[in-house]
Amino acid sequence: MLLVVGCLGIVASAALANEPGAGRQPPGFYRQQLGSLQIVALSDGTHPFPIDTVFRDVSKEAIRRDLDREFLEPPVQGSINAFLIDTGSKRILVDTGAGVLYGDCCGKLLANLRAAGYEPGQIDEVLLTHLHKDHVGGLVSNGRMTFPNATVRVNEIEAKYWLDPDGKAQAPAFLASFFDAAAASVAPYVAAGRFSTFRGEATLAPGIRAVPMPGHTPGHTAYLIESGNAGLLAWGDIVHVAAIQLQDTAATVQYDTDADAARRTRRDTLARVAGKRYLVGAAHIAFPGLGHLRKDGERYDWVPVNYDATPLQ
Repeated sequence: MLLVVGCLGIVASAALANEPGAGRQPPGFYRQQLGSLQIVALSDGTHPFPIDTVFRDVSKEAIRRDLDREFLEPPVQGSINAFLIDTGSKRILVDTGAGVLYGDCCGKLLANLRAAGYEPGQIDEVLLTHLHKDHVGGLVSNGRMTFPNATVRVNEIEAKYWLDPDGKAQAPAFLASFFDAAAASVAPYVAAGRFSTFRGEATLAPGIRAVPMPGHTPGHTAYLIESGNAGLLAWGDIVHVAAIQLQDTAATVQYDTDADAARRTRRDTLARVAGKRYLVGAAHIAFPGLGHLRKDGERYDWVPVNYDATPLQ
């Protein structure tokens, strides 16, 4: 009898392995209550982050040590996360993922948005932390607005940098496709009068404030969302690989337009977040990218949110 049961188990396992979607995770969304607001983390997918070629200002020995401490080895799968803020009367999306720009690995945000119970037409605003491919790619589908009723908002300095043809000519060659992607992604919204910029530290909606955090890009911006005594900082690309940059905060990446500014911004932000005990919405920390920071000497520990199966009850 045990043999029969064991054989049935093997057959069942083989059948499951051949089911559509086998080897994939279930829909990537996670709800988190923030005061009276509902935050929904949305996964756009994961991709192998090229640690060996992208990191700067950190030794290979330090990288190996950092990864080993977190039971990781290269290539590390990097998450691409976006965050929906549901105020009850408005739905505001922070970043949109890569869309088709990173290939088959990503572009899952729209499906996960729908799995969470929302349609693209219900999004009222899109706030962009910056105009890199993996944050703007989801704005368009086949050249059309993915979010037809949304106004897209971005820091003025950021828009001027990435949407200026002269800027592309002066930038490193490996960034040329980033300029093209930024322009193509926002173009339908510009044409529809649904694209606007803001300056500096601006209040964009009740309880939602833009916080300039330059360095990774010229107009890189975080969004501080507050409700009651609760606060969440959707910080964009302050950290690319937590295992490395929370241990070696000096580490920068090839894509930083100003590495020194990026380093200063990261160190200031990490200290501020840990001190104020803000919840963080991180674009590139393992999904759902929601957690807190705990300072430990010169480094920081990432403390993921405690899983809650019924967060809104």
